[in-house]
Amino acid sequence: MDSIDLEVLKSCARWLAEGYRCELVTVIRTWGSSPRPEGAMLALRDDGLVVGSVSGGCIEDDLIAHARENGIRRLAPEIVRYGITADEAHRFGLPCGGTIELAIEPLSEKSRIPELLDRLAERQLVARRLQLGSGEVSYMPAGPGMSLQVSDSVLTTVHGPRWRLLIIGAGQLSRFLAQIAIGMDYLVTICDPREEYREGWDFPGVELVREMPDDHVIAMQPDSRSAIIALTHDPKLDDLALMEALKSEAFYVGAIGSRINNAKRRERLKLFELTDAQIERLHGPVGIYIGSKTPAEIAISILAELTAAKNGVALPDTVKVARAKEGMPGHGSEACIRSAVVDDEIRQA
Repeated sequence: MDSIDLEVLKSCARWLAEGYRCELVTVIRTWGSSPRPEGAMLALRDDGLVVGSVSGGCIEDDLIAHARENGIRRLAPEIVRYGITADEAHRFGLPCGGTIELAIEPLSEKSRIPELLDRLAERQLVARRLQLGSGEVSYMPAGPGMSLQVSDSVLTTVHGPRWRLLIIGAGQLSRFLAQIAIGMDYLVTICDPREEYREGWDFPGVELVREMPDDHVIAMQPDSRSAIIALTHDPKLDDLALMEALKSEAFYVGAIGSRINNAKRRERLKLFELTDAQIERLHGPVGIYIGSKTPAEIAISILAELTAAKNGVALPDTVKVARAKEGMPGHGSEACIRSAVVDDEIRQA
């Protein structure tokens, strides 16, 4: 599963190769409420076909109508603003009088889109500098904290994964988790020293490493844009890695398992001389409670909690798996069932 941005760029490259005229549309500024953030992209073909999104749909309709009626005639990038007046905001579906500013770039060989795709295939984080007057493009390495920048003459956009996700364990749940996380623009690594679990693993865009998980956590030096999730149910693999992760700056550290198993895990972690505050950072049982049973559903549950942490949203305890099941009829057995389902799926992977 490609991220939306990667899908947009691949469409641009394909259309150019097929001889179509097309434009790359990028959100560069927003005021008030806006359906899409700065940096969101859309590819527009001269027959009105689009991939991606820059609004709730109404601005796309306007861009499509212009392309179908007039074709694509721009010779240089242009800055366009929508939603300046309340009437326009209503017309273009911008809530609360919002305003959105777009950079519309006609594409050609000098846009160097295939080169950008090659860099992204190598898991690079890239800054793309577009000269607004000439349409000339250059590339340079980008840092994780770098964001879109625009001046009167240059638009700099950042492409590639800015967030890292380490998944410990190469079971079936890991496959679903990795697939969705790639679509969310994470740089995903699977770590599992067990050969029987790595056999047959072939997932484009995911790095598979075979060293001990704690060694890999130390080597990756988790920062505030890193997440680590342990999915093996094997304390020999999970516990030491979690110990290193909880001492790091990782914004999210989680572990699969029932409430009973996670309580035992916390007791074991105390033996490693972690502080109570560090142990409290552990999300376990991992995920939010949505009644998930299958690996696919559990992956969604985990990524929902991960996304909340990434966006700085403090979830109430009532939606977390452990608290949500308290007081439910048969809640103890249900927790075991959820854990057993995952165990069984991992064994069959």
